[in-house]
Amino acid sequence: MPAITIRLAVSGMTCDGCVSSVTRVLSRVPGAADVHVDLAAGRAEIGGTASPEAALAAVRKAGYGAELLAP
Repeated sequence: MPAITIRLAVSGMTCDGCVSSVTRVLSRVPGAADVHVDLAAGRAEIGGTASPEAALAAVRKAGYGAELLAP
């Protein structure tokens, strides 16, 4: 599977602890190689071979809103 970058809009983050939580759950998604979460922008980027569906599910399971952004 080729490496891709998944971009998510993440809602519900209010502090650096939220950023740490989202970063942690996304880092555990199979195939996630590089995770960057931006609190101010309300966005996350995941590089690697992770599936967008798995990334969305991980963020939502952690209690945050998530939507896939266009590449």
